[in-house]
Amino acid sequence: MTLWVFGYGSLIWDPGFPVTDRRIARASGWHRSFCMRSIHHRGTVAVPGLVLALDRAEHAHCDGVAFAVQQGSEAATIAALRERELISSAYLETSLPLDTAGGRIEALSYVIDPDHEQYCGGLELEEQARIIAQATGGRGPNRDYLWSTVEHLATLGIADPDLDWLARRVRDLV
Repeated sequence: MTLWVFGYGSLIWDPGFPVTDRRIARASGWHRSFCMRSIHHRGTVAVPGLVLALDRAEHAHCDGVAFAVQQGSEAATIAALRERELISSAYLETSLPLDTAGGRIEALSYVIDPDHEQYCGGLELEEQARIIAQATGGRGPNRDYLWSTVEHLATLGIADPDLDWLARRVRDLV
């Protein structure tokens, strides 16, 4: 059985595991949101950044990429993803149903824990832009994470008006 992984942020452009297939996929009941304070990868404890997470929203959907993990690499992929994504336990590892042009699949995904102290859902876009413009963490400037995600979504033909607005606003701020 194929292990699928859903990418909606940096996994889209940096999965970090061997992939045999990619499909545009939709997760219903979730939206992509800068709703997690980043104190490791894109910010610090002193100056937290923001990273994307899937945040539950009843009538929303999130389009991203479903990646098929190369057979035989499943255990190593899960271990690497847990090290990368569960660094502060703000994400919950789950299996989500995704709709693709090839039919419905189940995919490993990381969603925000709304009870975690790093959860910050509901921030106004302007506040998000100010945070993203100034923060830098272990994987680099927060703005680079935003810009790379927007660029790769556009290449895939995936529209995300909020991220497009944030990318323009952060460019104005820096």
